[in-house]
Amino acid sequence: MGLPMNPIVLIPARMASSRLPGKPLADIHGEPMIVQVWRRAVEADVGRVVVAAGEAEIVDAVNAAGGEAVLTAPAHPSGTDRIHEALGAVDPDGAHDIIVNVQGDLPVLEPKTVRAAIEALVRIPEAAMGTVTCPIESPDDLPATSGVNKVVAAWEPDGQFGRALYFSRTAVPWGEGEVFHHIGIYTYRRAALERFVTLPPSPLELRERLEQLRALEAGMRIEIGRVDTVPLGVDTPAQLEQARRLLAPVHPE
Repeated sequence: MGLPMNPIVLIPARMASSRLPGKPLADIHGEPMIVQVWRRAVEADVGRVVVAAGEAEIVDAVNAAGGEAVLTAPAHPSGTDRIHEALGAVDPDGAHDIIVNVQGDLPVLEPKTVRAAIEALVRIPEAAMGTVTCPIESPDDLPATSGVNKVVAAWEPDGQFGRALYFSRTAVPWGEGEVFHHIGIYTYRRAALERFVTLPPSPLELRERLEQLRALEAGMRIEIGRVDTVPLGVDTPAQLEQARRLLAPVHPE
């Protein structure tokens, strides 16, 4: 894959979480979760990785592990706004042309998922953003109450990449066929991120409570890459325990 010259991965993180307070610093085998996420982003080997932190204790934790972090305003309306502030602080001269937004609660993220989100974007010159998706296999993930967001894409013939047509909390499209789980990892051309954060919330965004609809309503092209696994997002104590099991050290017999 032909990567752009200078991408940067930004990981937004804040301590406030209604279901798992202090989530970024939750211990996973001796390291805070945010450090585990930082490590997965570094393993993707796509470029510089910076944590955009809402609180100083997150910065301290990342720095202690040898990573790079920057303190941002605590009260941003979204992770996108947080990474935009961080980008201006760590790269005021605009050296990084592709921005990768990796959520701070994905401690078992696979490197290939990050790379797929970049490839989805850079292969189409007209694309403003890229993201990734995986087919839904469990019927439990279909209802709007499941917390699984869906994406409708116009797929290319090989089914690996496509153009986003719509995002929803409900199972779309209607009828027989696959429904796709939208994975919230985004890539942006720098100018697209700069434009996105200046746009007001759009009607469909407010109705579905999905930020990416703002981009579609503004005519911004979002490209989709298909992957075969959904990374575990940690939002609850049970999911934290699951992440600990998945990342448990393997001891030889």
